[in-house]
Amino acid sequence: MKKGVLLVNLGSPDSPEPKDVKKYLGEFLMDERVIDIPYWARSLIVKGIVLKTRPKASAAAYKKIWWEEGSPLIVISERLQSKIQEQMDEPVALAMRYGSMTIKKGLQELVDKGVDEVLLFPLYPQFAMATTETITVLAEDIRQQYFPNISIESVPAFYNKPEYIDVLSNSIKRDLDGKEFEHLLFSYHGVPERHIKKSDVTKSHCQIDGSCCVTPSKAHEFCYRHQCFEVTRLVAKALKLEEGSYSTSFQSRLGFDPWLQPYTDRTIERLGKQGVKKMAIVTPAFVSDCLETLEEIAMEGQEIFHEMGGHDFTTVPCLNDNDAFVNLLSKWIKAWTVSSVKVS
Repeated sequence: MKKGVLLVNLGSPDSPEPKDVKKYLGEFLMDERVIDIPYWARSLIVKGIVLKTRPKASAAAYKKIWWEEGSPLIVISERLQSKIQEQMDEPVALAMRYGSMTIKKGLQELVDKGVDEVLLFPLYPQFAMATTETITVLAEDIRQQYFPNISIESVPAFYNKPEYIDVLSNSIKRDLDGKEFEHLLFSYHGVPERHIKKSDVTKSHCQIDGSCCVTPSKAHEFCYRHQCFEVTRLVAKALKLEEGSYSTSFQSRLGFDPWLQPYTDRTIERLGKQGVKKMAIVTPAFVSDCLETLEEIAMEGQEIFHEMGGHDFTTVPCLNDNDAFVNLLSKWIKAWTVSSVKVS
């Protein structure tokens, strides 16, 4: 028996050109766990409307943040994978849920190296249908179809692990050292409210009413909303932030259905209108900087803040290939490689 690791991140277009962005968006938005409506309706919206209007604008956004080496998310993920591999005897492969770096290719790479036990590591601190679940479900489908002789074990959400909170908090503290700010905003990627209720294993706890996320329940194991607010709470405690000096918001909504609130763009606007002149923003739903952090937050968010009268707008980088983060992931992976106990 030989073990190996497959790190999986979101993915990226092959280039910032409209044709590649259109292909990527088509795969992403047609995922039934991203837009969870009947296929005919999803196809009508995505293929009939979105893919005819959005690729050009999205391509322009990608061009703003594209690096000489390629997509920032891909480049950063490759750096992370390389640093982890340096600490491991077992092979560590990298794949993306969407795009040309497929999970099938990642599994094939490991199988070609003799691996028959795979640790699937979704690079998301919080659980969500549209992130962790779509990765684990697809990986199992691919395993059954192409690699029936291997086993796959998945790493669960690690949002509340003390070591992770320490690494995240220290990273934020170090980046903000010497910088003045009146308010620290924790911005997480948004999801439709119905995703929260669909993921509720109790089928009754999640009401999105302001109290369910702070009331203990086994539903929290798969509640993205709870897990986001919990990260904010734990980091604020670690950084000794004063009540009222920080808040939580959600970005990147799509369509007209209710999404998790408050919305990041409106929160930035409100803070500016209220007289906040110096703010900082961190994005703990992402471990790698990408379009949503580099363009939507660092560029669009800053523009909104300045238009509302704000002055200093500081964006805190994601953990990326931070050495402390690399060491933590490597530690967790090593614990799995020497144990038959489930990763937790």
